[in-house]
Amino acid sequence: MDVLDDTEIAFDAGEGIGGEDPLSLFAEWLKLAESKEINDANAMALATCDKTGLPNVRMVLLKGFDAGGFSFYTNAESQKGGELAGNMQAAVVLHWKSLRRQVRLRGRIVPVTDNEADAYFDTRPRASRIGAWASQQSRPLESRLALQRAVVQESARFAIGPIPRPPHWRGYRLQPTYMEFWMDKPFRLHDRLVFERDTPGSSWGSRKLFP
Repeated sequence: MDVLDDTEIAFDAGEGIGGEDPLSLFAEWLKLAESKEINDANAMALATCDKTGLPNVRMVLLKGFDAGGFSFYTNAESQKGGELAGNMQAAVVLHWKSLRRQVRLRGRIVPVTDNEADAYFDTRPRASRIGAWASQQSRPLESRLALQRAVVQESARFAIGPIPRPPHWRGYRLQPTYMEFWMDKPFRLHDRLVFERDTPGSSWGSRKLFP
């Protein structure tokens, strides 16, 4: 079965049972992407706004999703962390080039619990946990050597003992009120299926859009 056949099946689901539950449709698409994409099927572009309203976008990794939202983790003192603190709303897009599909989400941001953040931090490779302490993310860096020295210092500080989660390293959850599923079609007559709801937790409605 080729990609186009898989696509038709996925959208048929969106017009039936999936029309009431976009998370089920998203789970199908992500599962297929994980089998097709070479790297990071969970990579998503995260868009935030600074205090002037100017947008910023960068790639982050989706680390989980359920009825409560779509979670990711970062340094709360980074540029995106500061922007989220000032405006707890965001948009993300996951684009799977191998499948010629993408999913867009928009909604409010809420923090994950400390227990959730601790649990995920403990699953990260030890070097990544050291890096979370060593990097002053988004701040000016005088040289690569300065970063390397910070890594050495933090490695020595924790030696072979446990590495706790830094207080500034946190998780966020996007609670979507808008989800759009996009599929490539010949002659740019693409398929677009949108799910919307008034608030997180309320019922979804769905509709098709012109390409």
